[in-house]
Amino acid sequence: MTDLAIVDADSTPLQARVGTKFAYGTNGVREALLSFAVSSAHDILEEEILIHAAGRRVEARELAGNHGTRLHLVEDVGSGWLEVTYSALVDITRPVGDQVGPEIDFDRWAFTRPSRYAESDRLAPMAAQLFPSQTGVERVRAVAEWVNSHMAYVSGSSRGTDGAVDSILQASGVCRDFAHVVVALLRALGTPARLVSVYAPGLQPMDFHAVAEAWVEDAWHIVDATRLAPREAMVRIATGRDAADTAFLTTRGGRMNFNRQAVTAVLTEGRLPQEDPDALVRLA
Repeated sequence: MTDLAIVDADSTPLQARVGTKFAYGTNGVREALLSFAVSSAHDILEEEILIHAAGRRVEARELAGNHGTRLHLVEDVGSGWLEVTYSALVDITRPVGDQVGPEIDFDRWAFTRPSRYAESDRLAPMAAQLFPSQTGVERVRAVAEWVNSHMAYVSGSSRGTDGAVDSILQASGVCRDFAHVVVALLRALGTPARLVSVYAPGLQPMDFHAVAEAWVEDAWHIVDATRLAPREAMVRIATGRDAADTAFLTTRGGRMNFNRQAVTAVLTEGRLPQEDPDALVRLA
């Protein structure tokens, strides 16, 4: 096998137009916390956010989460409809150089711990048996390959409460399930790993997408065991331990019913990058 190559930016900026439109019926909902906005880690060239609740235009309060995550809090949602329209133009040129900051040392420990949907403690014996000798980049590649070959991508095959253990037993799932298994296995082996929600140009069918990130070669790199979209074109939304930290909608009080949702993510010009599973790719 060849060594993995690190994919960095070239002289040509890569830009993407991303966005979402979704609506939920609401009944007595007190608050809604939304995660749809592009991470502040990116260079956002244009952005428009429109939110309506119970027939009125509302201004959400933006909250700063970890690792550039931007959350939008809608208070007193009420009864009727919660509708969101979001659009952004983003420069997604790959970052150059090491990703450093005061949080790195903490993250390298925090993201080796088990979490709600990534039960690395329960999977430790299995991980040690499957990957007894691999280290570093070789380990990340081996885990991604195993998950890709072991699991089938089947829409609607998993529940919102399923964690990595459930997904391995079912041998199927959607993107968040693939990412949870990657994260859990890597953590079980001592490699820091986390989950990232992204906009993914080229993804079919188009939707919000979830991938893993692994700390290897002194930086965070994307690991997408689904291989459904080129990693070089992905746009970060939220970053956390697992789906509990990256859910695009969380509510307090009342009830909500899904009505409709559409996600868009396209490059403004040029072709999508060619995906190379053997490459290390950094996400801004």
